[in-house]
Amino acid sequence: MSKIIKNHIIVELEQTLQGRGEVLVVDVSAMSGVDANVLRIDLEAKGIGILTVKNSLARRACKNVGLESLVPVLEGPSTLVWGGEDIVALSREITRWAKNAKTLQIKGGVVEGSTLDADGVVRLSKSPGRSELLSIIAGAILGPGGTVAGALLGPGGTVVGAIKSIAAGDDDES
Repeated sequence: MSKIIKNHIIVELEQTLQGRGEVLVVDVSAMSGVDANVLRIDLEAKGIGILTVKNSLARRACKNVGLESLVPVLEGPSTLVWGGEDIVALSREITRWAKNAKTLQIKGGVVEGSTLDADGVVRLSKSPGRSELLSIIAGAILGPGGTVAGALLGPGGTVVGAIKSIAAGDDDES
């Protein structure tokens, strides 16, 4: 491969990875061509990008866009995976694929500058995602408000009930 072609590949890879703080690396070399294509189609349908690239080119591109933490993971056959709703959703999808397709191997990744090994990716897949965290936060915010509203309505309901029974009693006496 000529230097000109290598430089074009590096520039395209830099543009793809620019601004991405989360990238996983997997090994799909043991997968059959059909299985690898099914994987690619499934991931692309979910907004997840996947690209098999030569390690030396990936290392140069990663260093140029601030993903130096990914360089130690780029050993042997490497396929870069990025995108999805968030890094937890991405790691869940990759972990699910690795479990179902025994030939897909998780190698590691980078999350906000921190390098993950394969076990770190699996642990990350078990943590709550963005939508789950938002619902937990919303519940924590709304919980005390519901308690306060219930406390205020409880005595108010008692007073209203007493007034209604007094009013009903007045109607019976007249």
